[in-house]
Amino acid sequence: MQSAAQSTKAQETERQLKALFLAGLDGDTQCYHAFLQALGGNLRAFLRRRLSDIPDEIEDIVQEILIAVHNARHTYLPDQPLTAWTYAIARYKMADYLRGRYRYEAWNEPLDSQQQELFAESDQEAAQARRDVDKLLSQLPDRYRLPIVHVKLKGLTVAETAQLTGLSESAVKVGIHRGLKALAAIIRGTT
Repeated sequence: MQSAAQSTKAQETERQLKALFLAGLDGDTQCYHAFLQALGGNLRAFLRRRLSDIPDEIEDIVQEILIAVHNARHTYLPDQPLTAWTYAIARYKMADYLRGRYRYEAWNEPLDSQQQELFAESDQEAAQARRDVDKLLSQLPDRYRLPIVHVKLKGLTVAETAQLTGLSESAVKVGIHRGLKALAAIIRGTT
C-alpha cells in the first residue's frame, strides 16, 4: 500500500516526465534529452529493486528500455499515464532479458568434475586420432599427402595449396583424389 508521500512523489514524477516527453515530441531536443535522463534514473531504481542479484546487468537493460521507449514514442497516447506506458515497456524488456539469460544459463551449465574428465578423455582420443591420421598420411608421397593436408585438414583452397606447394591447381585436385583413394586402400589392407 502506498503512503500519501509516495503517492504525491509518484504524481510529481508522472507530471515532470510527461511534460518533458510531450515537449520532446513537439521537437524540443533539450526536453527530450532531459526526459531520457530522468526516465533512466527512475528505471535504474525500478530495476535495482527487482534485479538485485545481477547489478552489473542493470545498465544494459536500462539502455534497452530507453531504446524501446524511443522507438515506440509514436504509440504513446497523451491522455494515458506516461509512467504506466514506460513501465509496461520496462517489464517486457526485463522479461525478455531474463528469458534470454535463463535460456543461456540452461544451455551453458558449468561442468562438474565428472564431465570435465569426460572431455579430458575425448581430448586424449582426439590426440590419438591425430597421430593415427599423421601415420597414415606419412605413407603417401608428397604429391598426394600435401594436397590432402592443406585442403582437407587445414581448410585452404585449391588455389592457395597450389601456390604454397608449387603444384598446379589440377595437380592438387588429382593429388587429393588419388591420395584419398590410396588412404582407403591402406586402411582396407590394415583393418
